[in-house]
Amino acid sequence: MSDTSTTLRHHLQQLEAELRAAALWGAQPPSEQALASTMPFMYDTLQIEEWLQWVFVPRLHALLDANAPLPGNCSVHPLAEHEWNSRFPQGPHATALQVLARIDATLTVAAAG
Repeated sequence: MSDTSTTLRHHLQQLEAELRAAALWGAQPPSEQALASTMPFMYDTLQIEEWLQWVFVPRLHALLDANAPLPGNCSVHPLAEHEWNSRFPQGPHATALQVLARIDATLTVAAAG
């Protein structure tokens, strides 16, 4: 397993832990209809934390498991920061944002490398 894969898996585990700690990790998956959205980040049907939990994290794990190319120039952090800061001005999501910034950086560096 490459250093990038190891680093990314670690960041994904951290992200899940931080989302759970911030009570942003859900027990029930969204409906099939919500997951069928074709909008970026499924913003018309999901909250950013739902998209992270049910789409982003599983897809990255699947790509890593398949040794498939990873997405480059990832910019999830700015959207999550905008969404969470507007919804939770004093919320416990700061560490999750730091982890998302590390995931974005890891994917961007991997794409450039």
